[in-house]
Amino acid sequence: MTTAKKVYFISDAHLGVPGRGASLDREKRLVRWLDSVRHDAEEILLLGDIFDFWFEYRKVVPRGFVRILGKLAELRDAGIPITMLTGNHDMWMFGYFEKELGIPVHRDPIVRTISGKKFFIGHGDGLGPGDRSYKTMKAIFRSRFLQWLFARLHPNLAFAIGHYWSRKSRYNQGHEPEAFRGDDREWLVVWCKEKLKSEHFDFFVFGHRHLALDIRLNERSRYINPGDWLNLFTYAVFDGNDVSIQKYDGA
Repeated sequence: MTTAKKVYFISDAHLGVPGRGASLDREKRLVRWLDSVRHDAEEILLLGDIFDFWFEYRKVVPRGFVRILGKLAELRDAGIPITMLTGNHDMWMFGYFEKELGIPVHRDPIVRTISGKKFFIGHGDGLGPGDRSYKTMKAIFRSRFLQWLFARLHPNLAFAIGHYWSRKSRYNQGHEPEAFRGDDREWLVVWCKEKLKSEHFDFFVFGHRHLALDIRLNERSRYINPGDWLNLFTYAVFDGNDVSIQKYDGA
């Protein structure tokens, strides 16, 4: 990594909910954050659920989000690498980010070595023990046949269905923020510890839980969750030596 350059991680903005006004405010705040880190960003990683619902037709993409999409394009044009990892709300990406924004999209976790530190990076959904119903649903939603069928619907109907699903999310219904369950019940902590039995990683970085977490897994490894942009407005940053979680206070 270039001296003084940093790698930034952000997750779970869920743009689109709970309504246009609140979503637009968060989108503008996220754009300001991107501007604030561009001067020292070696790379920016988007860890999924940036959008609360996303589906791409061959000639149609979701209405709205022009500010965030424009800012991402601007940063890419300025030479700043950006990587997108899909979440459970925005997994239906089929080339728009790659072709229009120059941003690679990953549907599965990735492994990176940065400044000599080994990272395991993903959204985090579907990992760990239990939650078989969600894992089954995720497998169905990732089915190419289902995606093909959904694309046969008129966009007005398809997005109405998508937004209906989206409104069923706890984050759309005014629920309290997630609570930490304890190391033995946080499935990503359990999964990371199991993974470390076969392979060393310095840092596991996941989103999905909507909690800002920095948990030591053993003497050499930590699990990091950058939090969300619904309630916390936090992000993680790697400075070439260590990872920290910081809060963006730019209103």
